[in-house]
Amino acid sequence: MAFTSPNSHFTLTPFLYFLLLLTSSSLPLLTLSLNITTLLSPFPELSDFTSLLSAAISTDLSLRSSLTLLAVPNPYLSSSSDLTRHLSPSSRADVLRYHVLLEYLSPNDLTRIPPSGKLITTLYQTTGRATNDFGSVNLTRDPTTGIVSVRSPAPFSPSNATVLGLIKTLPYNVSIFSVNSLLVPYGFDLMASETRPPLGLNITKALIDGHNFNVAASMLAASGVVEEFEADEGGAGITLFVPTDTAFSDLPANVRLQSLPADKKSVVLKFHVLHSYYPLGSLESIVNPVQPTLATEQVGAGSYTLNISRNNGSVSINTGIVVASVTQTVFDQKPVAIFGVSKVLLPKEIFASQPVISAKPGTPISGGAPTPDSAPSPEDSLNGQDFSSPPGFKEIKSEAAAITGLRSLGIASCCIGLYLMV
Repeated sequence: MAFTSPNSHFTLTPFLYFLLLLTSSSLPLLTLSLNITTLLSPFPELSDFTSLLSAAISTDLSLRSSLTLLAVPNPYLSSSSDLTRHLSPSSRADVLRYHVLLEYLSPNDLTRIPPSGKLITTLYQTTGRATNDFGSVNLTRDPTTGIVSVRSPAPFSPSNATVLGLIKTLPYNVSIFSVNSLLVPYGFDLMASETRPPLGLNITKALIDGHNFNVAASMLAASGVVEEFEADEGGAGITLFVPTDTAFSDLPANVRLQSLPADKKSVVLKFHVLHSYYPLGSLESIVNPVQPTLATEQVGAGSYTLNISRNNGSVSINTGIVVASVTQTVFDQKPVAIFGVSKVLLPKEIFASQPVISAKPGTPISGGAPTPDSAPSPEDSLNGQDFSSPPGFKEIKSEAAAITGLRSLGIASCCIGLYLMV
């Protein structure tokens, strides 16, 4: 029996037809197995980068048949070589995966990149460790100069590089371009090091120097938790949200921090601290708005979390019953960030059972319960109304003022030690 092609007069014998089927079915197996080390070996200016690739991700690369590699020449890598040694082997491998684009790009392809850019997935995205599309890079081309830039798609990310030129290309399989900087995925910190000494910041002193945080400084010193905060400065660092003195004076009448047991007071203070260093730019572009606090670590997962978002040009912090905003940067030097906030962050786990009762603007509050005339509606209490001082808070304010006056005499630290809010 013979097989005739419908578009020709060519006749196939059964054996030839079987051989054709066998050959065509095996074609997908004839893919190129990449040996990037071999491809890069003729280029001594890439020797350091080649060594890193070979040690960290050579197996990953050998499984790929089509890619574009962004290689960093030795002179440009040397400025980061000391830093990359501080990374764990897995983190170093992920940084290198970020230089492997999972798409073949020829030199002509780069000239056709639109000014708006082109988002391309990297090998790092396939690990599942990249949030959103932060495992991709955005290629842009300046139509005037022809310069092609590579950037992280994350907002405010400083990681970027410029394509210097083509190193090698194997059409439709591999292109290797040189770039003038190491690319770092969003969220990585090349300066992180377990051996780096902590900053050793005196948080209480930093707050007193901030001129508007005397009450918070006193509470932290009296409770002893400030020592825990300072001990946590190493590693991932910490971020503190510190209420201003005005925020304490604006507390609702029925919120009496002074009367809380010592353990709950400690939890409230820890509720104002994230166990990671976040500069303001990172807070403004935070990926996961629900952030655990040091109180979460003490009490349990899922509790005592803060919802952080960007609202009307500022950072908003929602506790579930209080919405505060970041008003100023008090201190920012890795690994510690301290921000002033407009309200005391009241955790719902403690205060949700106590309705937040505020005074109408301009209505003084006496030591007793608010009268029906002065008691606001529940809506008023949630709309950011100003609160007058709770009973007994005038004494706190006067002592805070005394601290502020004495600090000019150089004895503010002594006053902080004398003031105990227990």
